[in-house]
Amino acid sequence: MRTPLVVLDRQRKLARLRAKRSMRTAVVVGSAVAGGVAAVGFAKLCDAAMEAHAWLVGPRHWLGPVLLLVGFPLVVWLTRKLAPAAAGSGIPQVIAASEIGRRRDEAGKPIPDDRVSLKTAALKVALAALFLVFGASIGREGPTVQVVAAVMAFLTSRLRGGPRRRTILIAGGAAGVSAAFNTPIAGIVFAVEELAKGFDKRATSVVILAVVSAGVAAFALGGNYAYFGDLAGSAGWSTWLSAPLIGVGAGLAGGLFSRLLSAWMTGDNPVRRLREARPLGFAALCGLAAATTAALTKGVAYGAGYAEAKNLLLGHFASGWRLAAGKWLSTLAAAVSGAPGGIFAPSLATGAGLGALFAHVAPWAGGREAVTLGMAAYLTGVVQAPLTSAVILMEMTRDPGLVGPLLLACLVARKCSEMLCPVPLYHTLARAWTTPRRRSEAEAAT
Repeated sequence: MRTPLVVLDRQRKLARLRAKRSMRTAVVVGSAVAGGVAAVGFAKLCDAAMEAHAWLVGPRHWLGPVLLLVGFPLVVWLTRKLAPAAAGSGIPQVIAASEIGRRRDEAGKPIPDDRVSLKTAALKVALAALFLVFGASIGREGPTVQVVAAVMAFLTSRLRGGPRRRTILIAGGAAGVSAAFNTPIAGIVFAVEELAKGFDKRATSVVILAVVSAGVAAFALGGNYAYFGDLAGSAGWSTWLSAPLIGVGAGLAGGLFSRLLSAWMTGDNPVRRLREARPLGFAALCGLAAATTAALTKGVAYGAGYAEAKNLLLGHFASGWRLAAGKWLSTLAAAVSGAPGGIFAPSLATGAGLGALFAHVAPWAGGREAVTLGMAAYLTGVVQAPLTSAVILMEMTRDPGLVGPLLLACLVARKCSEMLCPVPLYHTLARAWTTPRRRSEAEAAT
């Protein structure tokens, strides 16, 4: 028979347990909110950087290629000197950090992980914004994943008995996608489809909590906006017919991009050997390629490509082939150079150009629908995440009527992309980040 004292003691223990759980939840929510604030700040900084580039170039069209020639080697040098782990997109670093985990020294203490440290995140924000000032074709969405994951990992690092570090990094990555695109559902899908193969079901609640918390912070600071505006409509027979055709072309183009980037970053070939032996010289060559592309395409290859993609969606911009070719080449040059920057937004712009080109050849397809399908299909071809790509475009355009054709185009694009690049891009690149300390020290020494 339980005495009143025993009952009281048990109630006290349960109260303490609930208090600890509430504290852990509050810490996770607070870290996600902080990550959302960081994502919004990063977005505004990148917008200001692109405006600064537009102001610098203005009527001085000759200055754009010059900025690229100077900016590529400068930003790569700063990255290698200050934060080697800030190079590239940031998503491969988060995947590697979540799958491999932290190493420990001889005393058993965790070694600081440069892949998801606050220092790396802060410098990534600054260097990516600087790269945009020079006009590089990069996006902020991939870096936002790394930044939010780093913020959440730091703020929860001393939390006892809370979610595992892997779970926090996955949740941070999902929250980063949600805050970057204002697409909460896509953030959750991205976590399951791309960040965590073999997703732990017990982490689902943490991921959803992080996505919602970061989304609330982004909404409070940035407002409830659709990335490309409200473009709701319905899918007719022409949209269903054009979806697989666009999927084939965009999927092959995206697969070729991923195949080249994967090979040049991780394969055994002259390009990678030159990149590792002469990193600044190689960056200068990449800058020359980007500058030449910008000059030949009359400047549409600068920046992330938000405005160009939106103009195509609204039917205000006719040169689809110029945008597609310019963004494809300039984004590949920036991605392989070793500078910080993502490929999500430039991929959307490339896909928009491909969709517009298809609509020009086949007017029956419908301009807006073809552009939307092109963006989703090309993004799928690059990252081989069809569900994420379809949901992102559905939420970005707020057009649920295109869900069916989007999924069809993305599934076809993935199959076509796998013919050229069997292993998904981010997971190939993540292999280079499985030994963070050794890589960081090696790159910093060069």
